[in-house]
Formats: sequence, structure tokens, C-alpha cells
Amino acid sequence: MGPFFIILGILLIFYIIAGLRIIDQYDRGVVLTLGKYTGTEQPGLTWLFSGFQRMIKVDLRITTTDIPQQEVITKDNVPVGINAVVYFQVQSAENAILNIKDYTLAVSQYAQAALRDVIGGIELDSLLSEREQIAEEIQTIVVKATQSWGVLVTDIKIQDIELPADMKRVMAKQAESERERRAVIIRAEGEFQASERLAQAAQILSSTPGGLSMRTLQTIEKINPDPSKTVIFALPVEIMEGIKALSQSIKK
Repeated sequence: MGPFFIILGILLIFYIIAGLRIIDQYDRGVVLTLGKYTGTEQPGLTWLFSGFQRMIKVDLRITTTDIPQQEVITKDNVPVGINAVVYFQVQSAENAILNIKDYTLAVSQYAQAALRDVIGGIELDSLLSEREQIAEEIQTIVVKATQSWGVLVTDIKIQDIELPADMKRVMAKQAESERERRAVIIRAEGEFQASERLAQAAQILSSTPGGLSMRTLQTIEKINPDPSKTVIFALPVEIMEGIKALSQSIKK
């Protein structure tokens, strides 16, 4: 009987070792005993009855899944290609295993369907200008559906919006026309402000004795910087009178 108990003890030791399991901090272990759910193990070292129990590990970290590019027609009949990314996290490990076969695939497929439904009900201008609000609306729809799966969708981001080539050309022309319109308005405002300044300067010069004449002489000096050239101007009588008045004021 001695060797029998030794062999039995060795087999028992191997059985105990074979049933040891280590659960990482970010995992939870869903335990099934003879196919029936019997509990969820926390991180650390645990032990299972080999042959009678099995454990399915579930990662609780935030996971990302891509929504492949979808060809969607907007409310105003413009075909667009859209892809997005979904961020989700398992909140209940047992529900994620018992209530849904593949929760990652299910989240991706449901988000894809919600994206098509939402985009199909809005116009192109709203899609381009309200991307964040649309993503939040899609997220709200997906969150309601995935609560019973033990999954929380934390965020949905719309990555790219692909427009038809002819629509891109139309939008480029529209943007160019808008830039030209703004440039014309800016130039007109600049000319208007310059004309106001010139009118104020002319008023000040005309009210100052000899001021207009001095300004004319300064202009003539700037026009002919080369002393080897001679420029002859026919000055109006008003300017001559202004120069006379200026010289009289200087003498005084």
C-alpha cells in the first residue's frame, strides 16, 4: 500500500498544480462549473477543479474597434464615405460572456448600423460642420443597446468623410469665391479709410496758411531725386499766392 499512496499523492499534487490560475489586474475570470456560471474570480491566484470547471478571462481595459468605411447617402442625396472608431470597455465580465457571443464584433456591427441610420437623416452641410454632435448621437444609440451586454461605449470618433470628386470641385470653387469676396471687402474698407484720412489731411492743409503750398513743394522734391534732370511744373495761381503768404508769415 505504500507505493500506492505515494503515487496517489504525486497525482494529487499534479492535479492541484494543474488547477492553479493567475488572473491579471486588468482581467476578470468568469468560471463555469459543468457548463453553468458559478462566479467571477478577481485578480490574483485562484484554483479550479480541472475537468469540472473552466475559466474565461475578460479584459476590462478600454478597447478600440474600427468601423470600416461606409458608403452612405445623406438626406440631400449626396453619397459620402465615412469611417469611425469606437472606444468601449467591459463593465460586467459575466454579462459580456453569457449575454453575447462576441461582444467586440457586436459593438462594431451595431455602431456601423447606427452610423448609417444617423448619417442618412442629416444633410451634407450639417455632417461637415457638426461632426462631434453626430458622433455623440451615434454613441447614445449604441450605449442603450450595449448596456445589457455588460459593455460601456465610452466614445465614438468620426475619422474621415470622403466626398465625391465633383462635390470637392464645387466646394473648392465656393471657397475660392468666398476668399475673393472677403479680399474685395477688405480692399474696399482700406480704400474708404484712406480716403477719410486724405480728406482730413486736405482739410487741415487748406486751413493752414501756406500748408498746401509746402506739401506741393515736398511732392515736387520727391518726384525729382536726380539733380541732373529738370522738371517744369505749371503751378496754379492759388499755389503761388500760398507761397507768397507763407513767405510773409516767415518774415514776420
